[in-house]
Amino acid sequence: MENRLLEVLVCPLCKGPLRHDKDKQELLCKHDQLAFPIVDGIPTMLVDDARKLNDDL
Repeated sequence: MENRLLEVLVCPLCKGPLRHDKDKQELLCKHDQLAFPIVDGIPTMLVDDARKLNDDL
């Protein structure tokens, strides 16, 4: 995933920053405890497609 794209993407709920988990291919929002999947290099920023996180941030 391009660094430039990561700089402009924010969480669709809180508009906060996202962290890229390269191993799981997800963008993580610490505030909302959500992980947004990255499929074929394209982030899926739909809340309905995000998975809930445990305290693994």
